[in-house]
Amino acid sequence: MFYGLNKFIKNFLPKRLFYRSLIIVAAPIILLQITITVVFFDSLWIKANKGMTRSLVGEIVTIIDVYNNENEESKKIITSLYNQNFNFSVRLLEEETLPKIQGARWFSPMDRTLRRELKSKFIEYWFDSTTYKEVVDLRIKFNNGVLQIFFPKERITPSSARIFALWITMPAFLLILIAILFLRNQTKPIVNLAKAAERFGKGDYIEEFRPSGALEIRQAGHEFDRMRKRITRHLNQRSEMLSGISHDLRTPLTRLKLQLSFIKDKEISKKMANDIDDMEKMLNDYLQFSSSQINEKTETFKLDMLLKEIASRYENNKINLSIHEDITFNGRLNSMKRCITNILDNAVLYGKETNVILKKTMNNIVIFIDDDGPGIPVHERENVLKPFYRMDESRSQNKSGVGLGLSIAWDIIRSHGGNMLLETSSQKGLRVKISLPS
Repeated sequence: MFYGLNKFIKNFLPKRLFYRSLIIVAAPIILLQITITVVFFDSLWIKANKGMTRSLVGEIVTIIDVYNNENEESKKIITSLYNQNFNFSVRLLEEETLPKIQGARWFSPMDRTLRRELKSKFIEYWFDSTTYKEVVDLRIKFNNGVLQIFFPKERITPSSARIFALWITMPAFLLILIAILFLRNQTKPIVNLAKAAERFGKGDYIEEFRPSGALEIRQAGHEFDRMRKRITRHLNQRSEMLSGISHDLRTPLTRLKLQLSFIKDKEISKKMANDIDDMEKMLNDYLQFSSSQINEKTETFKLDMLLKEIASRYENNKINLSIHEDITFNGRLNSMKRCITNILDNAVLYGKETNVILKKTMNNIVIFIDDDGPGIPVHERENVLKPFYRMDESRSQNKSGVGLGLSIAWDIIRSHGGNMLLETSSQKGLRVKISLPS
């Protein structure tokens, strides 16, 4: 039960730390202000309003008694005194009836209190508190006419209510505004750390990361920076080691090539030259795999122009491009070029016709590379993405490869925050579907 309740509440809570922290700070302030307002409204404002209204109704009852018992001269004197001392405007409307139009507001506490007090003293009455801004028009049935009394609204409602409402809301807004400024300043280092971790996870090169914020956040930032430097140093050492091995191996290979030129048997010389070329290609593949994680800055480039440039290199192969819009992408240009090249190399090697489709959806950039080759069985599609894995079937007839082309491409796409899937194309060959964040 509690698990379901917690899950239900979490669906309505904001996901970001800044807004959750703001709720923690603002909710007690708002609840406190509401409590103070309710207590003031119930204990002070309503009681004061009730006492003032009861006093006013008592004065009106006195006027009614005067009109019932005194002569005309006394009525005029007392009415004049009321007008001067109590801000009343009293007059008797002969042969008049009470209006039929409702002038009181049912939702107003002031009108509700006035209605309750008048009901306890008079049978027929009518008042209007909306037509005039500062005064209330009260009419009471008197003999054959109506006694009309105008009195100011401040006689039945405390004037401090608006001031109290202003002072109760302004500090709350001020405190919440200060909390927003401080919380934004406190959550900014966490956001920067998360962005740096995301960029590093995608393979972006981070020149320098400066931790900031509270002590705990700074400590987490320093630990992340040390971890980033260790991983970068490890990758650089791996690349440098493989580069050194490649350089050391190229020297004897060059000597072998020179010695082959002195062999008189051309058939043996040709076979040995082919083996040396295969060894050089294998070394290049190893270096390409090791350099796929090398530091490279991100930049914004046109992905459609990159595809057209790469496709133009395959002049003798049939590559059909389907690009209908200009699409820009923020990533590592050389890495993306290496990725697309590796996939197209496989496509033109195993197939006769290749179709390249580029389109943009709401959240992603999608690239389809289809060929009409033998394809890859479903149970092998996950394995071919592993480094140095080679199939024993028709797509593995290229003896010079070492099984790194698709692995490098997959690693580059993942480092850009995307995904790469292997499917069956419409030509019954292989389809490589690349999804990149737009």
